[in-house]
Amino acid sequence: MQIDLFTVVVPDYDEAIAFFVEVLGMDLIEDSASTTNDGRSKRWVVVRPPHAQTGILLAQADGPEQVAAIGNQTGGRVGFFLRVDDFDATTSRLRAAGAELLGEPRDEPYGRVVVFRDLAGNRWDLLGPRPTTH
Repeated sequence: MQIDLFTVVVPDYDEAIAFFVEVLGMDLIEDSASTTNDGRSKRWVVVRPPHAQTGILLAQADGPEQVAAIGNQTGGRVGFFLRVDDFDATTSRLRAAGAELLGEPRDEPYGRVVVFRDLAGNRWDLLGPRPTTH
């Protein structure tokens, strides 16, 4: 058993693809035309970290209820955790893209960490390897 996909509701497909691929370094796995349950056009957009099995379905908000969920899918808590090999490079790309970092990176027993908001406002933990001591 594994989790195949989870959904992040976003305001715009193309902006979300740019953020998750260009800023976070994920791979665009699929971007296909699709339809809603009632036959309207939409896209099926999946991104995934390199070498990962679980992907993220980027779903453009459709209707007032989904628009209201943008950026608050987990009730204001950190709901997503992204572990990267190069913490400093990813942090630099986040800053350059204007992403909001909530505090400064810190060292914890499990590694480096900083909380950031994605383009929709959801909170993520960016996790990196523990710093080496000399």
